[in-house]
Amino acid sequence: MIERKITIKTENQLLIDALVDATSLSKQVLKTALDKGCVWLKAGKKTNRIRRVKKPLKVGNEVFIYFNEKILSAIPTQPTLLLDKKSYSIWFKPAGVFSQGSKWGDHCALTRLVEKKLDRPTFLVHRLDRATSGIMLIAHSKAMAKALSTLFADRLIKKTYLAIVSGDFPHKKISLTSDIDGKHALSHITKLVQNEQKSLLSVHIETGRKHQIRKHLSEIDFPIIGDRLYGTAKKNHPEDLQLQAINLAFNCPIDQQPINITLPDEDQLKF
Repeated sequence: MIERKITIKTENQLLIDALVDATSLSKQVLKTALDKGCVWLKAGKKTNRIRRVKKPLKVGNEVFIYFNEKILSAIPTQPTLLLDKKSYSIWFKPAGVFSQGSKWGDHCALTRLVEKKLDRPTFLVHRLDRATSGIMLIAHSKAMAKALSTLFADRLIKKTYLAIVSGDFPHKKISLTSDIDGKHALSHITKLVQNEQKSLLSVHIETGRKHQIRKHLSEIDFPIIGDRLYGTAKKNHPEDLQLQAINLAFNCPIDQQPINITLPDEDQLKF
């Protein structure tokens, strides 16, 4: 693992050469690392991810490399395009795919995967946990990102999830209202079906707090199956988190026509 800051001392030195000089990595390995998003450039007050191998640098520029072979060798499951409106698109994010990248790379992040598939810039407007699968919106311009973010903030995008919990969920319908991180949170739960071992729930959330559904269900002693953070699942638990964003409904900010996207049956959680 390499985590290093490189201060440029030679005018117009190429990025790849600076990285070769400062690390023991080959040019080919570094080119792959650059493409996977683990190199950053600070020029002036801005620090941005940099991928351009032959980028000429200026004296005083700072290059940061966060090279972790295990992270960079991960192979992401590819997302599925559900709707393309050009200035935004809607995708099925598989479990295991990040919503966005970290300093260690972004090749396993939905934003980067979509960027490469569509050859368009991508802007994140909402998130799903890495362990959660389901429907996500991606904007392709700053103006559209602002428009979609406003819809989310004004609660004009309806979000519905499926969750599977152990045992017989005792409520046909219940609303959970406990605050999360000191902020109001509201989740509406409907039991769809049950068997001797587990219950399938439909969850509609009016707020979008971090881990909201996972926390709310855990608080009433029905943690989601496979939840290693708020449930009883251990690190080597055989099942993935049984939580999925199944539906998004809103008025399109382009033409004001209703958009109502439900995940195809073949991609839905199996009960």
